[in-house]
Amino acid sequence: MRTCDLVVIGGGSAGMAAAIAAREKGVKDILILERGEETGGILLQCIHNGFGLHTFGEELSGPSYAERFSDQVRSLGIAVETNALVLHLDTDRTLSYVSPRSGFVTLQARCVILAMGCRERPRGAIGIPGARPAGVWTAGAAQRYVNLDGFLPGRRVFILGSGDIGLIMARRMTLEGAKVLGVAELMPYSNGLSRNLKQCLEDFQIPLYLSHTVTDIQGRERVSAVTISQVDENRRPIPGSEKTFAVDTLLLSVGLLPENTLSEEAGIELHPRTRGPVVDEFLQATIPGVFACGNVLHVHDLVDFVTAEGKEAGEAAARFLDAGLPAGPHASVEAGEGISYCLPQRIHTQALPDSLTLSFRVLSPQRNVTLAVEKDGKCIKTLRRRVMLPAEMERLTLQREDLTGLQESLRLRIMDFSQNGRLEEG
Repeated sequence: MRTCDLVVIGGGSAGMAAAIAAREKGVKDILILERGEETGGILLQCIHNGFGLHTFGEELSGPSYAERFSDQVRSLGIAVETNALVLHLDTDRTLSYVSPRSGFVTLQARCVILAMGCRERPRGAIGIPGARPAGVWTAGAAQRYVNLDGFLPGRRVFILGSGDIGLIMARRMTLEGAKVLGVAELMPYSNGLSRNLKQCLEDFQIPLYLSHTVTDIQGRERVSAVTISQVDENRRPIPGSEKTFAVDTLLLSVGLLPENTLSEEAGIELHPRTRGPVVDEFLQATIPGVFACGNVLHVHDLVDFVTAEGKEAGEAAARFLDAGLPAGPHASVEAGEGISYCLPQRIHTQALPDSLTLSFRVLSPQRNVTLAVEKDGKCIKTLRRRVMLPAEMERLTLQREDLTGLQESLRLRIMDFSQNGRLEEG
């Protein structure tokens, strides 16, 4: 059995940032295991720009962003094994993987960073009725075919779901000569970034049907048409509201799920809302010495935040290997009214950090609301927020003086939360 100080599972932006940060903190024996042919992950197929504004202060394409980290990994001499599929992770941080170069390998790691990213929710997970002809794709699979393989999946396209990948593919398919007839979104608001709504739909006059979903797919060998219906407040189709579009392709952009098969197998506690590991302020999971970062922890909207989180995990792993991390009692971090989830989910109370950044999302679009932070049931801070959207991750930094005396819980909530709140135009 081989041994290694730090194993990073996943060579995307989170994994590479984590490995680089750990090396810069003095960790020498690092191995990145990447199941793809090269590092970079999903960024390699994201040829549009908009990456790197926070990290580098300039707009880069996905491959250019990934290349900067890949070059740094090589220059620091960090070992990378590509085409490496991790098969098993145990509670004692023993893992096994297989690759064409090394065959079957069992490895004992002193520390593990989970950075496996996320996967798309497929058609089977949302239960669309109708036939099962060719021409139904996830948006990410279609993106790979267009951008990396040079194939156009279809000529007349409809998209279900207004997540960022779906919006970006609406533009991409249009630029490649396809006709995108529209985008349907189950919720009464878009689940994509505002800039993508503007640049990918409005600029190309592609209609967005809010509170709509696909209720039928027609076609035997190939999709010939899709039917969408308006939904009521309970998200049930309204009879008589059907619209049918003659298409040869349906793209699904209906959500992303953290890739946590290995985490579950190892017995790591997962959060029911994020579906990622429950972590403390060091991004350490419920198994000591195992850390999680990036989209395997919770789905991000910006790769720059993924990178920052990877850096935090790498620095925490280095500290764990060097001097250990605080143990003992911890307080829970809770998502109250109007908040979908909040990270981290727990904080050690006997070794409070100098500052703590909370990452969270709201349940629905909110305008002109008061965000409250409660410590052990008592409100310690309020902040006014003009606009908060579910598609955009929010961040809030608390100082040590805010946390002093914390015993049981830290809670984040919207004081004047309205479940049926609507974002006003403009």
